Amino acid sequence: MDLEKQYSIERYEAQVPVKEYIETCVNIDEFLEYCKECRNYNTTWSCPPFDFSPEDYWKRYDTLYLFARKIRFSRELLQVEYTPQQLQEITGAVMRIEKGKMSEELAELEAKNPGSTALSAGHCMECGDLGCTRPQGLPCREPGKMRYSIESLGGNVGLTITKYLKQKLLWIEEGKLPEYFILAGGLLIRDESGGLRK
Repeated sequence: MDLEKQYSIERYEAQVPVKEYIETCVNIDEFLEYCKECRNYNTTWSCPPFDFSPEDYWKRYDTLYLFARKIRFSRELLQVEYTPQQLQEITGAVMRIEKGKMSEELAELEAKNPGSTALSAGHCMECGDLGCTRPQGLPCREPGKMRYSIESLGGNVGLTITKYLKQKLLWIEEGKLPEYFILAGGLLIRDESGGLRK
């Protein structure tokens, strides 16, 4: 089955002043606790704990441009009852494909906007099957490509999606794919850059 033919993509964008975003959607202490429960905590360089202040990281920028991809599954996929392993395989494959595309687009935007920094949709996957070097205590292999995610810096992605992108998150129910998934990333820029160049 050609998985990419089994879903469609809708795109959403928004922009918000970083100061407002920090006030409405960032809770570093709360999201650090969620991060501690994740298998990526302290195992990938894009995930906490960090040797810098996430709040100071946000404050280096003036505007956050948000980008989301709504992945709508085909009727065919939605009608099937799946085992937990099958759900994990399908969602993992789709997320890798679409996260890769989104990362490329954000990298292109970052290159067109000097002084900007992309925020990835979830943890870094640059090293693929090699895995991250962090568990071995080694420096990042791809520091020029590794990017933090909104949530790793304390941002509430669920609230971000509803408040700024006007979308609702759906979750997997037992044995069934949701109608759609949403991936969200962003681009942080400084006002002196003159706005977003696409």
